[in-house]
Amino acid sequence: MTAPSSSPSRFAVLVPVKPTAVAKSRLAGLGDEARRDLASAFAADTVAAALTCTLVAFVLVVTDDHLLASALRRQGAEVIPDGTSDLNGTLLQAAAEALRRRPGVGLAALCADVPALRPDEIGRALRAADPSRMSFVADAQGVGTTMVVAPTLETFRPSFGPGSRRHHLAAGAVEMEGLDVPTLRRDVDDPAALTEALRLGVGPSTWRAASMHRLSSGS
Repeated sequence: MTAPSSSPSRFAVLVPVKPTAVAKSRLAGLGDEARRDLASAFAADTVAAALTCTLVAFVLVVTDDHLLASALRRQGAEVIPDGTSDLNGTLLQAAAEALRRRPGVGLAALCADVPALRPDEIGRALRAADPSRMSFVADAQGVGTTMVVAPTLETFRPSFGPGSRRHHLAAGAVEMEGLDVPTLRRDVDDPAALTEALRLGVGPSTWRAASMHRLSSGS
């Protein structure tokens, strides 16, 4: 299939979410209840921001956490179970399902742990994406990836995992450099990153969870 010469007008945003029982292991030092609550809250705020972006046609969450799936459906997301233990394989399956549901949309895979995310920053990245091949946004450390964007299923080849920025570059994806998207780059894996996200201003679910567990931007 020939790649389009212009960007898709709207996108399906794919959000893979680990079950809270195993998610965010590097936050375990905050206590198991806090870790679980924060993992759920991160996903809720990430999905809420994506749903509010005008360029997003719909959000497709992939998770085997039934309680979280129900909560995210109530927010307005569509949810499917995870069909594979491999994250990138999961995203490929989700992309195919997204196009089955909404033919012609562009594809974006978004990490579920960007709780400070602003809808306008998602839109900024979607507009900046290359119209002919996969693009990506690196994380704040410049090592990982928080979002990949592709115009078609044929160009959608995510390589999330350790050192994903390097892997995406090696695969020929375009890095969206110079974009002013600090909340999109701020994924949260550890307490230091959580502190930075709180400083940026997190969504309501994460704020409630952080307040409940007496966490703050100065902690």
